[in-house]
Amino acid sequence: MEYNILVADDEKDIRQAIKIYLTNEQMNVFTASDGEEALKILEENKDIHLIIMDLMMPKMDGIQAILKIRKDKEIPIIILSAKSEDQDIILGLNIGADDYITKPFNYLELIARVKSNLRRYTKFTSFKQTSDELYIRGLYLNKKTKEVKLEDKSVKLTPIEFKILQLLMENPDVIFSIEEIYEKVWNEPFINSENTVAVHIRRIREKIEVNPKEPIYLKVVWGIGYKISK
Repeated sequence: MEYNILVADDEKDIRQAIKIYLTNEQMNVFTASDGEEALKILEENKDIHLIIMDLMMPKMDGIQAILKIRKDKEIPIIILSAKSEDQDIILGLNIGADDYITKPFNYLELIARVKSNLRRYTKFTSFKQTSDELYIRGLYLNKKTKEVKLEDKSVKLTPIEFKILQLLMENPDVIFSIEEIYEKVWNEPFINSENTVAVHIRRIREKIEVNPKEPIYLKVVWGIGYKISK
């Protein structure tokens, strides 16, 4: 399968470098210099499979662009940001980005993260399962239709959030460490990804818990990990 990647960054050299790296991996690359241009490209090309999004851009920054994209699209988004912008990275993950990489980046790491997110996305969108339904005290998950409901109210999750919730609901009261969650959901070795997992857990809580600070379902076991409580 030939993948189409959208790269949005206001630095021309970075756009061109990423384009060269990904083109060498047999991927088609579209480039944008700001959020507005990225949204326009996304609207004109319906078959974009992944977005690499810088956060600090003119006209429309990456945060605003991600918010608009996440209104109706679940395309994987990788944040591209400077190390000094940790808070912005966390905000980006909170509003719907799937992963991040910091500048200056190693091109091998960039390619690995792109391929990893594409694998998860294509696996999720083509996923077929003959079984079934999971139900825990009003929280419902259908593995076949990718539907999640809380007391009959629909809950919209990103593909990564869905996979985390499915893992925990399939194993009620089993405690999974951050490392275990990452390796089972992201399907790759765990390397300094505490923030990534924690942010996705927080987002799931905000969607399924009445009071995320006092969770009923998704609970932390301090010093060990997380579980879905029966």
